[in-house]
Amino acid sequence: MRAPDAQAAREAAARLAGLAVPAGALGRLGDLGTWLAACQGGVPPEPPGNVRLAIFAGDHGVAAYGVSAYPPAITQAMVGTFLAGRAGVNALARAHDVSVRVVDVGVDSDDAGPLRVRRGSGAIHLEDALSRDETARALDVGRLVAEEEVAAGADLLLSGDMGIGNTTPAAALVAAGLGLPAAEVVGRGTGVDDAGLARKAEVVDAALRRAGERVTDPLETLTALGSADLAAATGYLLTAARLGVPVLLDGLMAVACALTADRIEPGVAAWCAAGHRSTEPAQSLALDKLGLAPLLDLDLRLGEGSGAVAAVPLVRAAAALLSEVALLADLLPPDA
Repeated sequence: MRAPDAQAAREAAARLAGLAVPAGALGRLGDLGTWLAACQGGVPPEPPGNVRLAIFAGDHGVAAYGVSAYPPAITQAMVGTFLAGRAGVNALARAHDVSVRVVDVGVDSDDAGPLRVRRGSGAIHLEDALSRDETARALDVGRLVAEEEVAAGADLLLSGDMGIGNTTPAAALVAAGLGLPAAEVVGRGTGVDDAGLARKAEVVDAALRRAGERVTDPLETLTALGSADLAAATGYLLTAARLGVPVLLDGLMAVACALTADRIEPGVAAWCAAGHRSTEPAQSLALDKLGLAPLLDLDLRLGEGSGAVAAVPLVRAAAALLSEVALLADLLPPDA
């Protein structure tokens, strides 16, 4: 996999050091602008003007086992809400000029989308989430979506999610990728009580025991512990990196998929920035492994891609700062 342009990164860092601001005054905005320049391969970077969010939707068999505060039927209802433009992420996307695409990869409903791989994914503590063929098909869905969005002009991609119970397989993917027990990765998701949190930990532990040594292989990990929507998001992130398009990650699901994508093809993380820190412990652990520091920390746990969308103005601001701020050398007299 091609890495972001190291020469552009050096030139951006040099330009940053020469701006008419105190040294280090731009903090992480300067780092963000340097990263964007490396991804674009030019200095100064252009503020992303065609930002596109893909929300991968699917149901999860574990939702029937008390791991979520909401019933599985909410998944289908929220897909309709996204399409009607009435969800939280739609409001944020309109505010920040981000296009939204909803991809039904595994919703358990009669109305199948054209890219659906299956109706719901298996309960991971009892069975594999997917067959190997379904994993391959889901990865291919993500590839197709990324290619289509880039062909439509995307210069920054975002990954969102919708699926009741999805923090459970996402936490399992992180546990498998980092070699951690369930107790260190599970969180309250949509707001489960202490009993629900304990059930969630039991489900993830049981899933990890069932998967056994297969977790050393990232594709087998997706098959055993993931879901159709998470596999598709993984394929989307892999393809974005292969195409050299930067990605702004959202919460646990996006970060778990980025971790898995980087296991499949090391180097994916270099094309990613973290939009926000969610309340899920697995997300912070995975971000640390990937070497990514979140731009926002707002206690968001909405999902949908909302945290990434909320961080888009920071990416644009970072590019504008590197592009529009005067250079100190241009302000000083020649003999200064």
